[in-house]
Amino acid sequence: MNPLLVFLGGGLGALLRYAAGRATILAGYAPPFATLGVNILGCLIMGLLAGWFTRNGGSESAKLFLLTGILGGFTTFSAFGLDALTLYRTSPAHAAAYVAVSVIVSLVAVALGFALTR
Repeated sequence: MNPLLVFLGGGLGALLRYAAGRATILAGYAPPFATLGVNILGCLIMGLLAGWFTRNGGSESAKLFLLTGILGGFTTFSAFGLDALTLYRTSPAHAAAYVAVSVIVSLVAVALGFALTR
């Protein structure tokens, strides 16, 4: 059942991301603004839900559907944000290293992949 919840939530999140991107373009803004907006909104919602679940509890199914599924399909940046915050709470230095390595290595990986296919 859990994989199905993630699958359904992920599909819904991806559809929401697509709709946000289309709406941004139709409103006359460049595509990076859609990504920026989705990432910021996804991180805000991730924080709100993670805080709510921490304070009130919640079923594993709800967490999988909402956090992993919908927000994972909407933006994986929200998961990155929550991981960084969780790590920061125990080790700010490790969190800073995680953020720096994630961003730098990911950009290098995109550039490498692009270069390898040219």
